[in-house]
Amino acid sequence: MPITPTAKIWMDGELVDWQDATVHVLTHSLHYGTAVFEGIRAYPTAAGTAVFRLREHVARLLASAHLLALDVPYGEDELVAAVLDTVGASGLDACYIRPLVYLGYGEMGLNPLPCEVRVAVAVWQWGAYLGEDGVRNGIRLKVSSWARLDPRTLPTAAKATGMYMNSSLAKVEAVRAGYDEALMCTTDGYVAEGTGENLFLVRRGEILTPPSSAVGALEGITADSVRTIAQDLGYEVREALLRRSDLYLADEAFLTGTAAEVVPISSVDDRLVAGGRPGPVTTAIQEVYFGAVRGEVDRYKDWLERVV
Repeated sequence: MPITPTAKIWMDGELVDWQDATVHVLTHSLHYGTAVFEGIRAYPTAAGTAVFRLREHVARLLASAHLLALDVPYGEDELVAAVLDTVGASGLDACYIRPLVYLGYGEMGLNPLPCEVRVAVAVWQWGAYLGEDGVRNGIRLKVSSWARLDPRTLPTAAKATGMYMNSSLAKVEAVRAGYDEALMCTTDGYVAEGTGENLFLVRRGEILTPPSSAVGALEGITADSVRTIAQDLGYEVREALLRRSDLYLADEAFLTGTAAEVVPISSVDDRLVAGGRPGPVTTAIQEVYFGAVRGEVDRYKDWLERVV
């Protein structure tokens, strides 16, 4: 989906014009992938534009940086303010937000410690990542031939840029084969996650999701929100190690993520799930989630950070 420029990007403490937000071609992170990022969304509400679970995202950004030994020169409150300022400067009532912590120009080599840590925040308009039709009617999923990175090879708990080459390979494979998205498994054959989403399936009224620490999946903030919503709706949610056959036999299945939001899965490897249509559990969770991000559900209003 093409990026539509906005007015300003926050770089190292100040808002600069979009076209001036540039880095040198010898920027360290461009060569070695040592950077961390977040994907966040702002939504229109009756009280104005609000960012969904902003502090949790900023906390995860800082945790990811810590895992990669990146010493971020800004604290949580400063980064929260940077996001709110950038969204405010954009004039958009809804947008996608991309904070990035990276290593700048001036040093080269596999030792990143001498490099200066830089921080940027950009926002732009971005619709449904997997398409509006996917949100309404479900997506076609393919189990990838590429395995999810093993937690013993890289810190998979970090949302790090370089590690997403693993996801990109799986995504390209799926799209070229005519599917909407890929599902990745561990080297032991357990279901991990989508290329940028967490997975849930419904079986006999119970909601199951893979345990992040065991399968190398990122601990999703949207996934955490969905677990809370599901439990508040009266569903039991628990973690379980799953095989691809569990997906084939699921009553329902869906993906969650900031970009994807909550997306039903209509088929996996050409096996229909829930008859190829969104099931009742998925639909109920979707309805509450989209209400929550727009400030329409009182019990979840503390998930929103208003842009003043």
